[in-house]
Amino acid sequence: MPKQNKQAGMNQAKNAQAAQNTATEFASETNVSEVRRQNQQSAAKSGQQSGQATE
Repeated sequence: MPKQNKQAGMNQAKNAQAAQNTATEFASETNVSEVRRQNQQSAAKSGQQSGQATE
């Protein structure tokens, strides 16, 4: 019986680690797309501002 409990605990820990890895991976992808979006907005604003300055 104790061996089964130990195995169940190890499986839970492994599953929790897998869930954490998935969450971290998702967060990384989300951050990359958010940074990319902000960079595009910044570039668009910069282009508008420089266009206005030269007119």
